[in-house]
Amino acid sequence: MNELLQTLSRWALPLLLLAIPLWGLCRRVEVYQAFVAGAREGFQVGLRIAPYLLAMLVAIGAFRACGGINFLAALLGPMARLLGIPPEVIPLGLLRPLSGSGSLGFLADLLAVHGPDSRLGMAASAVQGSTETTFYVLTIYLGSVGIRRMRHTWAAGLAADIVGFLVAVLVAGLMYR
Repeated sequence: MNELLQTLSRWALPLLLLAIPLWGLCRRVEVYQAFVAGAREGFQVGLRIAPYLLAMLVAIGAFRACGGINFLAALLGPMARLLGIPPEVIPLGLLRPLSGSGSLGFLADLLAVHGPDSRLGMAASAVQGSTETTFYVLTIYLGSVGIRRMRHTWAAGLAADIVGFLVAVLVAGLMYR
């Protein structure tokens, strides 16, 4: 059974890449022209969102470089201890809505120091998986279609991130006991 799954896994992508054009041909779709039109549209979307993405990346870089993440983590640390949240996880919770790669790098550092099987490692891993790169997603999705007013969207996204963070830390703490 295991060998069958490995074989299927190895052939899944090549078969999919063959099946999609064949399906299009059976439905009398001009597959190559459809592909080129999709690529052209994707390139135009990329050009439209580039300024938003660049602005967001510069703002994140400036916030991290000036110590904003560390300042907020130090400010929230005492309250986190009262709630049973490891203070070392606070910067990850602050960084995750801003940057996926930055938060993944921070998670790797936490796991290297504290270990993946520690309470802190489990909490940090759960936070990484339970929250979203909210500002990146908003920049890409809303910027690509030209939506300028997004105050309710980012508020809802950040509220979801906060709930995801708190539940992730709570569940990781319960599982570690």
